[in-house]
Amino acid sequence: MALILASNSPRRQELLKKAGIDCTVQPVQINEARLQGESAEDYVRRLACEKALAAARSAPSGSLVLGADTAVVVAGQILGKPDNAEDAARMLRLLAGATHRVLTGVCFVRAPEKVEALRHEVSTVIFNPLTEEEIQAYVASGESLDKAGAYAIQGLASKFVKRVEGCFFNVVGLPVSVVYEILNSLSASS
Repeated sequence: MALILASNSPRRQELLKKAGIDCTVQPVQINEARLQGESAEDYVRRLACEKALAAARSAPSGSLVLGADTAVVVAGQILGKPDNAEDAARMLRLLAGATHRVLTGVCFVRAPEKVEALRHEVSTVIFNPLTEEEIQAYVASGESLDKAGAYAIQGLASKFVKRVEGCFFNVVGLPVSVVYEILNSLSASS
């Protein structure tokens, strides 16, 4: 049985494909607003679960659905996708020369609504200092606009990253080893 990915993220699709995990894509729209007082960990786990549940409700009964959500945390702020170029530049200024955490929530739901697994992964990323010119040039590339924290570590922003501690693929948007581990445990128990 193929996995259903509740996401339209080409990065997540590519990561699964390269890992040999077949999936079909069923993007969903949910409200991604953070709840008052919600921790970053709870936020990404809740959104991953909401995405998986939303897709599972319209999937064939018994299908396995994967939902995921990624956020960046720096200086006590949770950064999702920027609203526009100005917001992207603001986020990059926060990240420049700083250490931040990237969190991805992962949820597996058995259609129509049984949550099988809910976890999150955390990676730490250290950015080099950036000049305003570097920030503006990166924002002008357009790469930052649909990425949590306004950067793609696997793209043009790779030159800004001094070090990654933890799962690199988590920073791209999906901790593949966690997904694989959960899939193996679910197939062993079925």
